Amino acid sequence: MMKLILRILITALVAFGLTKFLNGVHFSDFKTAIIFAIVLSVLNFFVKPIFKIIGFPITIITLGFFSLVINTIITLMADYFVDGMTIDGFWWAFFFSIGLSFFSSILNSIFVSKDEE
Repeated sequence: MMKLILRILITALVAFGLTKFLNGVHFSDFKTAIIFAIVLSVLNFFVKPIFKIIGFPITIITLGFFSLVINTIITLMADYFVDGMTIDGFWWAFFFSIGLSFFSSILNSIFVSKDEE
């Protein structure tokens, strides 16, 4: 449980930090970033596997590029559900989701212990 909370906090920190560099992504406050991280984790758990199964043939044809589009769609869905968050378009969501995945992965590998599993 503690590991899940830590992952959500890392995601919220990275998401909030990325808004300082990406002008097309806006959070009203850090609380909104935490809500976004929770909604994103729920969508990643329930919706993303369905999208991956449906999009598998396209992912194969595009040599994996379509998985980035799936991540972007999940990010836009989270934007839809979270009040106080705004993404100005598909490409802002695309770059935001790439940055979020990249930096969250790095910080999770540093701060989240694998021994707790």
